[in-house]
Amino acid sequence: MKTILALAAGNQQRAREIIREMGLHEAWQAVGARTEEVGSLRSGLLCKHLDIDLHVYSPTPLRVERSFAAAARIAAHPRIRRMEYANLLDAEDQCLEWHAQYEDHDGRLWQIDMIHMAEGSPWAGYFERVADRIAATLTEETREAILRLKYETPDEEHIPGIALYRAVIEGSVRSRAELKAWLQANPVEGIVSWMPEPNRTEP
Repeated sequence: MKTILALAAGNQQRAREIIREMGLHEAWQAVGARTEEVGSLRSGLLCKHLDIDLHVYSPTPLRVERSFAAAARIAAHPRIRRMEYANLLDAEDQCLEWHAQYEDHDGRLWQIDMIHMAEGSPWAGYFERVADRIAATLTEETREAILRLKYETPDEEHIPGIALYRAVIEGSVRSRAELKAWLQANPVEGIVSWMPEPNRTEP
């Protein structure tokens, strides 16, 4: 377990170094947007899957050309190997998606997901609250269980982080076999709108 915890701590630190090196927050601020970390980086549960998740907010109406301007600045960094774009403004997500691939100094590839939405989006702030609630709910035992299950999951097997967190926190899952059974009983469909119950001391 010490090896897994050290790996998670090292990748968490490296992710923040990449954000600073890339100037990700500054690139979006230059077009009048603000950024928030979400997902495993915000909750402190980044393990072996090298991903950085940012939500980006702009005043209404969201302007596609400004999104492209920020993305162009990011794509110009010499360690960006790929950039992908999707317009989901008319879908449930109501956002523009940017997916960048960054190669670090050790040749490892990081996925950088930047979800650009309007301040008035129904999803604005939601996933920040989810990550904060998960972080506040974790005990040392549940955190270690989540990181161990992430580490033990084969790279080719995709399990959404939110599903794994729910399985451990709500379903008391602690093993790969239990996780497989839990996921079969609780299939992931669309955007998962779950977060742990608040602590009694939480407002």
